[in-house]
Amino acid sequence: MPLLKRRKHAPIERLSASEHNQAPVPLVDAYDPNRKSTVGLDFMTYEQLEEFGRELDTVRQRVLDDLGQEDADYIRRVMRLQKWLEVFGRIGIFLPIFPPAFIAGVICLSLSKIIENMEIGHNVMHGQYDWMNDPMINGLRYEWDNVAPSQDWKHGHNYIHHTYTNVHGMDRDIGYGLLRIDKDQPWYPNHRFNLPLAFTLMLFFQWGVMYHGIELDEYLGGKMSKEEFVARKKRAYAKVRRQVFKDYVAYPLIACAAIPFVGWWAPVAVIGANLVANLARNVWTFLVIFCGHFPAGAETFQEEDAQNETRGQWYLRQLLGSANISGSKPFHVLTGNLSYQIEHHLFPDIPARRYDEVSHDVQRLVEKYGLRYNTGRLSKQLGSVVRQLGAYSKKPSDPYKVGRSPESKALRRAKREAMKAHQAA
Repeated sequence: MPLLKRRKHAPIERLSASEHNQAPVPLVDAYDPNRKSTVGLDFMTYEQLEEFGRELDTVRQRVLDDLGQEDADYIRRVMRLQKWLEVFGRIGIFLPIFPPAFIAGVICLSLSKIIENMEIGHNVMHGQYDWMNDPMINGLRYEWDNVAPSQDWKHGHNYIHHTYTNVHGMDRDIGYGLLRIDKDQPWYPNHRFNLPLAFTLMLFFQWGVMYHGIELDEYLGGKMSKEEFVARKKRAYAKVRRQVFKDYVAYPLIACAAIPFVGWWAPVAVIGANLVANLARNVWTFLVIFCGHFPAGAETFQEEDAQNETRGQWYLRQLLGSANISGSKPFHVLTGNLSYQIEHHLFPDIPARRYDEVSHDVQRLVEKYGLRYNTGRLSKQLGSVVRQLGAYSKKPSDPYKVGRSPESKALRRAKREAMKAHQAA
């Protein structure tokens, strides 16, 4: 099978990744460069924040200097594993007449899709392996098995989310424009349905990611040109057609060859198997992402507080706004090591397999500076997320937090006018 044939690769020289850098940069206020950010001042002084940043930069550089052949071999092993799982999965779902093989095929295909999206797609598209100079593992070229086009996902995720993490009005991932997951979000009547909406999003998560990447709200708000919006829609429609054709047309058509041996329902069984595999991937991805971003204790920030933050303040904002999920090594691989969400937000362009190693340094610094390290089992973090969604679905008694109240509208209007005045000054 040409797809699975092992290619010979040139050995990677030591220190090949030392200059690798695709990390987001701190926020800057172009209109008032002298104003200081207030992020983290309730934990430490500006001098301590500077030292905190230098210490994490040292950890980052130590890992970059150590990246090499073992990391390259790891991601290539994972990619081979994913391909074999897909091959066995595809073969198994063509044998619905033999239930054990069919069930095993569905499981293998589900695992293949999970690993491809989490440990391969997400991490490769972050540029974590660009220093290898391998076109098959290049963040600019990689296209994942998902209805969301990689180009738009990378803009919304790598740039917007990882730069403006948990900053209200800037990070579009706070509630995804659908859910209220923080007390500083305005409450609207649709938030009464936080829990059922979250459940629906979980089932159709890849479709939600695709729609989120189109950024309809940005277009309607006048922040995106019509040309850009149309281009995003075209990319999304093209990717949807490709994915739907592959899973629900092409493979079922191939299964028609088994009709004389299995019966008319052979292609139907393949459609069902692909549907279950995609559903399993959606549910798992949703759980990992929500438990890493929205449990109790994950902090959010105001734009005016984060502007002109130092490197140390940017690091601290990432740490305070993220949460980890504890588990075994296979569990971490299935999450794409995003179970180390704190370490991922601190070092998004470092290979995720290094996050376990890095977590010990991060926890040492957390203890040194008296910070919080939000971690727990999947059941604990998921329970926390569910409670948060339930609590924030209720209409607040404070009228300033009710989106359509006169008080809330006046407050937002005053903030916009103050921002315009600040920019004009």
